[in-house]
Amino acid sequence: VSSSNLPFSQTSRAQELRAQNQVLKKGVVDEQANSASLKEQLKQRDQSLRKQEQEMDSLSFRNQQLAKRVELLQEELAASEARGKKGKHGLQTQSVFDEDLQKKIEENERLHIQFYEADEQHRRQEAELRARLDDLEEDAKQHQAVVDEFTTKYMETIERLQSDKARLEVKAQALEREAKECRMRTEECQQQLRRCQSELSRQVKQSSSVIQEKVNCLFLKARDVAGQALSFIQDLVAALLNFHSYTEQRVHIYPLDSSIEPISPLNQKFSQYLHENAAYVRPLEDSFLQLYQSITEDTVTVLETVVKLKSFADHFSSYTSFLLKILPYQLRSLEEESEAPLCTAALTVKNQELKSDMKRVTSVFQKLQSYINLLALPSRLTSVFTQLSAGLHSLHDAIKEMSKHYNQKASIEQELPTVTQKLSTTTECLLGSLGSLTSSTGKVRPPSVPYREALANRRILTSSTESREGLTQQVQQSQEKIARLEQEKEHWLLEAQLGKVRLEKENQRIADLEAQLAATLAGSPHLQTAAASSLTQSHEEAETEQKATGKETTLCTSLVGMLCTTPSMEHVGDEESREQLIKTHYMARVGELTTQLQISDSKAVHFHSECRALAKRLTIAEKSRETLSDEVKQANKNITRLQDELATTKRSYEDQLSMMSDHLCSMNETLSKQREEIDTLKLGGKGNAKKNKGR
Repeated sequence: VSSSNLPFSQTSRAQELRAQNQVLKKGVVDEQANSASLKEQLKQRDQSLRKQEQEMDSLSFRNQQLAKRVELLQEELAASEARGKKGKHGLQTQSVFDEDLQKKIEENERLHIQFYEADEQHRRQEAELRARLDDLEEDAKQHQAVVDEFTTKYMETIERLQSDKARLEVKAQALEREAKECRMRTEECQQQLRRCQSELSRQVKQSSSVIQEKVNCLFLKARDVAGQALSFIQDLVAALLNFHSYTEQRVHIYPLDSSIEPISPLNQKFSQYLHENAAYVRPLEDSFLQLYQSITEDTVTVLETVVKLKSFADHFSSYTSFLLKILPYQLRSLEEESEAPLCTAALTVKNQELKSDMKRVTSVFQKLQSYINLLALPSRLTSVFTQLSAGLHSLHDAIKEMSKHYNQKASIEQELPTVTQKLSTTTECLLGSLGSLTSSTGKVRPPSVPYREALANRRILTSSTESREGLTQQVQQSQEKIARLEQEKEHWLLEAQLGKVRLEKENQRIADLEAQLAATLAGSPHLQTAAASSLTQSHEEAETEQKATGKETTLCTSLVGMLCTTPSMEHVGDEESREQLIKTHYMARVGELTTQLQISDSKAVHFHSECRALAKRLTIAEKSRETLSDEVKQANKNITRLQDELATTKRSYEDQLSMMSDHLCSMNETLSKQREEIDTLKLGGKGNAKKNKGR
């Protein structure tokens, strides 16, 4: 049965049955070979058993001989004892006989043991082999039954497939007839197709303009929103860098000044962690800048989260981990400030409030991390933006509260007499960084587009994109159908021209016959009857020829405009006119196609040159973009390095100034002590001089 004429499921079923049949045949052959090998092994075992039985018989025979010899030796021993032989010769003979007897007995026992063991092993192996042979025979029977069953099913399937093939052949013939009828209806559908094509082209142009307008608006809006977010991130990064740096500077000043005495190990570790803040904060700005640069019209049209957002989410997670790492040290540092001897009750209360603020800020950053990670996942845009906006508002409130408490704490610290100018300056810088942080987090509070409106816009854009794709596919199918109908149109035009020529020839022939008939009628009545019969016969032949021609024409038609030939001896003279007509038609067609080909070639050359120019411009633009990207990265690195150097230089200058101030204070104290000592010595010298004068 040919598998090409069968349905896919029946063909696959037949292939599956063939595969199972082959597997079962192979299993049966393997089992038969295994059974034959087992039978051969059983035969060899029987041969070895017979050999062992023969050896056993020979051993039994030798055993009987030894037993007889032992009896003889025992009789001789009894006779020798009865005779009472004496002397060394008799004793030696007796000992030799005893040793020989003992060896024979031991050999007999060993042979008996070996024979018993061999017999038991042979019986056990024989039982195992017979059981295995029975199992294999049973398996072979089952496999043979399965093979017979599958063979029966396979034959039934073959019969069913043969009947399906016959039914499908009948169906194919019916479909061929329907195809012929459909060809007749193509001319009627041609006008409708042209109207549909023009309408679809108009709709495609209109939809494309609407989609492009929507995409451009959405792209501009996305770029605007991303630019605002980038500005917010830049301000936030600058504020966080200042906050962590001034916090580190404050740890070195209060409650213990590192220039005078060493600070606690906890604050040392806290300062070490704070010194690493740039490695966690600056990647936020860099990754979001890359995200902003990656936003194009393609990413906006797809309405999926861009890949660069995952990098920003990872860096934000790293910064959140950094906040969690420094939170215990920050809380413990505030506790150390509260435990300091000069700390008042009001400062202790503010430190407790600041501990709560620190915990709240870290918690808000954790929530933002979760929302940003969800935002980085594809197709998760339902309620993440709402939650993210709420989290940013909570962050603004928490930082605003922390800034307020820091201001209150700074006001209380300014009233203390032990506050140094260095601590006041650091506190003012810290409060400035908190103000910047508050203002940067407050920039995200203006209202945005409602979620339902954004979702509706997304649905409109998605449906427009799908409609454009569907219309494009319909236009392509319509163009293919138009090309096919054009070919059929050329074929039918050629057929019509050939039919027209044939009709003219037949009309001329009929006119000639009628003229001959009229001339004949002018002669005799007998000739009139003969002429009428010949005219009737000529008409019948013409009708027969026309039917045959129509039949052959039906059989010769095709979509590529094949020539229709009518093998008739009477139309041999018409071949030249038919060939000339066909030649004229095809020459005109070739001229049209040549013109179209030249136009297409000129357009192709023009488009090729434009594509080459665009490719060169694209290459130059890509190189320029890469160069500018490298320059921007290098500039960012230089800026980061210069900022770090500036912070380091500023910190070193401040440390040097504090050390010089402390040294100056100590020198002033030393100078005042020396002056006091000089005054004391002067007073002592005056007293001694008065005493000497008195004497």
